Amino acid sequence: MLFLEKKPLVKKILFVCLGNICRSPAAEAVFKDIVAKKGLAAKFEIDSAGTSGYHSGEPADVRMQQHAKKRGYTITSISRPFDPKYDFDHFDLILAMDDDNLHDLKEMTRNQEDVKKIHLMTDFSASGHHHHVPDPYYGGPQGFDFVLDLLEETGKGLFNYIENSTS
Repeated sequence: MLFLEKKPLVKKILFVCLGNICRSPAAEAVFKDIVAKKGLAAKFEIDSAGTSGYHSGEPADVRMQQHAKKRGYTITSISRPFDPKYDFDHFDLILAMDDDNLHDLKEMTRNQEDVKKIHLMTDFSASGHHHHVPDPYYGGPQGFDFVLDLLEETGKGLFNYIENSTS
């Protein structure tokens, strides 16, 4: 008799911003930390991408890495552009950081199934005070801290949403 090992359910999450050097790699690192602290890292595949290829192959912005490190996060991702052919088929949820990213992602969809996977990151905000995750690239240090604050809040909300929808 042949016994097949049941493969554990893995939830695949992709965070998307414009250049994939500030917000989306930070969201990836924050969310990886959230699931790791819950002991569920093996049940998630978490990645990030950009709607543009401006910074393809580059590490995250040094300022974002520094601010994240102060909070105990390590950003290791390398920037890559969103690939509609692969990413829509591979990922279960695709989270845009702002309306421009949301619009760009929707322009790349092939069908209604692709559209259903896309959400704004702030859709998972408990406070509901922010409609988007602002780009800190051209601002000062406080912008990076604010983005991390927002990603921590929305990351917890996203985790709760996933936990409640799969239980």
